[in-house]
Amino acid sequence: MGSLWQSGSDLLLGVLNFFYGISHSYGVAIILLTILVRVLLYPLSHKQLVSMKKMQQIQPRLKTLQEKYKDDKQKLNQEVMKLYREYGVNPAAGCLPLLVQLPILILLFKVIMNYDFGEEFFLGISLKHSLLSLMSQALGVATAKAGVMTVISGIVSNPAGLLNFGLYGGTLVLWLLIGFVTWFQQKITTTGAASEQMAFMGWFMPLFMMFICLSLPGGVLLYWGVSSLIGVVQQVWVQRRTSVEISQKPVLYKDKPRSAEKSKAESEEVSKDV
Repeated sequence: MGSLWQSGSDLLLGVLNFFYGISHSYGVAIILLTILVRVLLYPLSHKQLVSMKKMQQIQPRLKTLQEKYKDDKQKLNQEVMKLYREYGVNPAAGCLPLLVQLPILILLFKVIMNYDFGEEFFLGISLKHSLLSLMSQALGVATAKAGVMTVISGIVSNPAGLLNFGLYGGTLVLWLLIGFVTWFQQKITTTGAASEQMAFMGWFMPLFMMFICLSLPGGVLLYWGVSSLIGVVQQVWVQRRTSVEISQKPVLYKDKPRSAEKSKAESEEVSKDV
């Protein structure tokens, strides 16, 4: 596995250098490499998103079946499988594509994380330095490794240093963009979900991601931002298309199945009338 991992790293590094040779810009090279990887992984990510969306849309019917056949597990399993076949859903289909994608995306992250971009800037973004490091420089705080408390101390002692916006402004905007895209992705993923856990993840994940990104080099932020943006566009497109496909298919249960309690109550009413 070690040699396989290294071979993959060398391949991605070679592609990055190839794109740099064409564009003469590390920023453009990172964007092109990120797009290439996302395009190659498109069939897998598409399958994962379609499966996830369909599973979300049939949740109300699954709950109805679970309520009706709660005392008959065998019948419940039969009806659930019938519902899955009707909508072409495979619960396991969303897991395998994700497991295949993650190592590739992690590998790309490591390549960019460890690459020496020198002091190159792209659209005001320092590819080598993190947002914390750049803000420390702007505030005149000399430290080998800047942290959140370093920046806070610098702001307290030298607030005028924040006026050196040109040094960290581009990276700050990209950092905020990543937070927004993460929030939006969580929003469209949890649409229609009423669970408290989903609501918690909706605000926790953007904040957690922004905290992690504070100390990452600008080159990694550029990759992360572009990759996330592509992922959101793909997710919106897949959700709209999947919703249309499902609405056009015949519905297995046109009328909501009555629960066992309701059916019993109705039977008793009929008996009384007779």
